[in-house]
Amino acid sequence: MITGIHHVSMKCDSMDEFLKEKSFYCDLLGLTVKREWNEGIMIDTGNGLIEIFHNGTGTRSIGAVRHFALASDNVDEDIAKIRNAGYEVFIEPKDIVIQSDPPFPARIAFCRGPLNEEIELFQEK
Repeated sequence: MITGIHHVSMKCDSMDEFLKEKSFYCDLLGLTVKREWNEGIMIDTGNGLIEIFHNGTGTRSIGAVRHFALASDNVDEDIAKIRNAGYEVFIEPKDIVIQSDPPFPARIAFCRGPLNEEIELFQEK
């Protein structure tokens, strides 16, 4: 039985990229490292993990996974921190309603992380 998403994984081409990734998620967004080993770390998001390796090589592209979403209790505040740290915000905070049954209101925004990963910040309303 599937019980949820365990982790999202990314690989960095260098230790410099790795340290920028770790700083983005831990220092800027306030997440904590749950596990650390020689080649990488797992960062706790509260209901899943972000796994980051520093032993990757090759070209990055968006591929089949378009983005991942982090739950936020204040999208506007989080986006301000991200923008002030110099990261790209490519969809500004906005209110949406997913036309499901029942309708699902949320506040969202999108940014890019240090590896150019697309991150959605998602605040349920």
